[in-house]
Amino acid sequence: MFGADKGKASRDMLDGRKLYIGIVQARFNEAITDALADACSKELIALGVLERHIDHVFVPGALEVPVALQALAEKNKYDALIALGCIIRGETYHFELVANESGAGVSKVALDYQLPIANAIITTENMPQAIARQTDKGRDAARVAVEMANLLNELA
Repeated sequence: MFGADKGKASRDMLDGRKLYIGIVQARFNEAITDALADACSKELIALGVLERHIDHVFVPGALEVPVALQALAEKNKYDALIALGCIIRGETYHFELVANESGAGVSKVALDYQLPIANAIITTENMPQAIARQTDKGRDAARVAVEMANLLNELA
């Protein structure tokens, strides 16, 4: 196995010192996405990613995240990208549409560009669930981005 013990990331795989990371944050449900972004950015820095190597862009909502990810991927500058958003179930089918399409779009960009994308577009039934997940999911996204960037760099 490359660089990591089975089941947990080695210290090297979580070393972000040489990485360039792009973050795309949806503004819809901004209180949640701001908390996601704050936790994510702090964890990236704790993992050694230099603040000047983190680019952070904003889009209106989760459906717009994939196109911004694609634009960043086109720059061929980033080792990994991070998608941040929050979709809370409402009374219509719109929740499923936004959740499914944004998730599929994020995956498509990652596969098309062979670029790791940590998908932290959280989907919840209500605001309390979103609040309960905002910090952990932001931190998790940073860790996934750094680990996957290092893995793909090692496999290249």
